[in-house]
Parts: sequence; C-alpha cells; structure tokens
Amino acid sequence: MAVFSLAGLLRLRRLREDQAGAEVGRARSRASEIAADRHQLIGSLSDHGHEARDVRGIAAISAARASTSTMLADLEGLRRTQEEIVARAEAEHRAARRATLSVEKLEERHEAETRAEDLRTEQSLLDELAGQARARLTALGQDGGDPQ
Repeated sequence: MAVFSLAGLLRLRRLREDQAGAEVGRARSRASEIAADRHQLIGSLSDHGHEARDVRGIAAISAARASTSTMLADLEGLRRTQEEIVARAEAEHRAARRATLSVEKLEERHEAETRAEDLRTEQSLLDELAGQARARLTALGQDGGDPQ
C-alpha cells in the first residue's frame, strides 16, 4: 500500500485541532467560574442584613453594598470579555477542524485509490495465474497425457 504523502501534515492538523479544542474547554471553564463567582456575589448582596441599628450599621451596609456592586460590575466586564474569548476559541477550533477534514478527505481518497490499485494488481495476477494454468492443461491435453 502506498504511503499517504500528507500524513505529516495530517498529524499536525489533528494536533492543532486538539489544541484548539483544549483551548475551547479552558475558555468555557473560565466562563463557568466567572458565572459562579457572579452568582455567589449576587447571593451575598441579599445576605447583607437589614438590621442596622445605628448610623454606623447603615454606613457599613452601604459600604458593603457599594463594594459588592463594584465587584459585580467588574465580574460583568470579565464575563463579556470571557464570552469573546470563548467565541474566538470556538471559531479557531472550527477552522482547525475544517483544515483537518480537508486533509482527511484527501487521505480517504488516497486510501480508496490505493485499495483499487491493489485490487487491480491482485486481479491481474489471478488472471495471469489462471491463464498459465489453462495453458498447462491445454498443453497436457495436446500431448496426450492424462491431466491427473
């Protein structure tokens, strides 16, 4: 069977596709972490008690809410940035997959052509052997010999 001449390129493309897939996984994981942090922070907003008994208590609650609101705004910015990172990683993975598929199709075509050529060669050999066997049988029959 003939060697596929683009096998090295196919290995590289598959490696690149695997790396791009891993990058998508990392990006999605980070996006999940940010979403969990955001959810936890929103939950902590409701945890701040409304039991302020004096001005200092009200000031502490106000400061905590302001700090939490700032963190929430920061997390929202991170979430949007991470969504863009995920989208880019997914686009790179799709591009890597398309590049791999194009070479895989060439490999499949090569394998099919190689199999067809191998079958033609085998059939040709079988035809030649059958022809030689007929010729021997014919020669034995003309010589008057017993073919057995």
